[in-house]
Amino acid sequence: MEPQTPQADPAPAHPPLEALAVQPLLNRDYESRPAVFYERLRGEYGPVAPVDVLGVPAWLVIGYAQTLDILRDTRGIWSRRVESWRRYREGSVPADWPMLPVVESDNSGFRDGADSTRLRSAWSEGLRPFQDRTRPEAKSLERAIRRYADELISVLSENGGPSGWADLSAQYARPLPLMVIGRLLGTGGNGGNADDELIIDLWRVMDAGPEAQEASARLVARVADVCAARVASPGADLPSYMLAAVPDLTAEELTREMAMMTGLVGDVTGTLICNTITEVLIGETGARDSMSAGMIQEAINRASAANPPMANLSFRWAKSDVRIGRFQIAAGDPVMVSPAAAHLDPAFTASTTPDSIYSSRAHLAWSAGPHACLGRDLATTITMIAVERLFDRFSSLRLALPADQLPWRSSPLMRGLRSLPVTYELAGGAPEPRPAAPAEAEEAPEETAADEGGADSMVRRVLRLMRLS
Repeated sequence: MEPQTPQADPAPAHPPLEALAVQPLLNRDYESRPAVFYERLRGEYGPVAPVDVLGVPAWLVIGYAQTLDILRDTRGIWSRRVESWRRYREGSVPADWPMLPVVESDNSGFRDGADSTRLRSAWSEGLRPFQDRTRPEAKSLERAIRRYADELISVLSENGGPSGWADLSAQYARPLPLMVIGRLLGTGGNGGNADDELIIDLWRVMDAGPEAQEASARLVARVADVCAARVASPGADLPSYMLAAVPDLTAEELTREMAMMTGLVGDVTGTLICNTITEVLIGETGARDSMSAGMIQEAINRASAANPPMANLSFRWAKSDVRIGRFQIAAGDPVMVSPAAAHLDPAFTASTTPDSIYSSRAHLAWSAGPHACLGRDLATTITMIAVERLFDRFSSLRLALPADQLPWRSSPLMRGLRSLPVTYELAGGAPEPRPAAPAEAEEAPEETAADEGGADSMVRRVLRLMRLS
């Protein structure tokens, strides 16, 4: 049976989405016990369920086969363009709907066809120097990530002592990728206050607090300035490499893509780091065993399957009526697909064995099909280094709360912890620097001077501004 079937029936056997009783997506079980919530939906509705997303009705696809089929979209049924949304065209989407800025962002995530292909080709070529670990840019970035990770740990232990208490989300997993963003944009490492302020505004946006709206406006303005500068004078950075790959890329397009990048690297990668550490410490999904065996990438893979950073992927809209399970999705209906729920589907779990050395690579944490994540290798590398340095530097890490009391944050898309409280014991003294190969030693002097630890290093300045140091 087809996971989804284009529909020629004159009418569905149920009311339209807007008239259905919908389950609120954000609720106590969704936040703290998502498996319970998703299984309740599956039992009541099957592979797709009508839900309320912050006041807007939408379909949530929770079946593995159906999710994969929609992501692959081999028959061209689904659009990522917000103009395909019937209620949006009619002007009936509330102007203050919190997710409106996301779906109106007009970046490559919300493009189709040739537009999407053009922007994704820029991404593919732009990321290549940072994801190909044989390239000098990738080697330089990895050295910087190790320095940032080690200094974050050093500052954390200076405040708490050789043994004590820490919040590994606020003090480690979230700041680390924010500082990587500066290097990708070509602004990091020069010690400028503008770099620090960009990182702080990212933090404020991710916190979604009272300063978030103003911080978002400043962030976009800063990114626009960076992109305009790269158009005028390219460098050895992500926006410049994207411009070289697609020379007709405008400054406005580049700004939209880089604004998206700050969220993906800052929030998704930070959440992946935190979720991986959490899964290792809880030890119920095999991540701890993989870590103990020195298989860090496998630990990340298990964490990604058990607790994907993006529990649900952002909206797409049906171009024509299509049946999924017992529901007919009408043309123009909004649909979210849920990797987190799909990973709990017996169709997926039946293919995994608990005692297997390697877990399934068929998980959907990185999406699939024409919108699959192009930065997967970069995010994995950042996470590998972060997790490796953490468990190398501490001889003991334990959750400071029972696992079922960890404070998860509510978001229609992301699943991450508000804080990750741990008790720790530091393993010995300061880290020994990894000897650089001769070729690396020639490349490194200018960056070590800028990033070297000290009273006014970038890590310490940023942590002071975040009031974490």
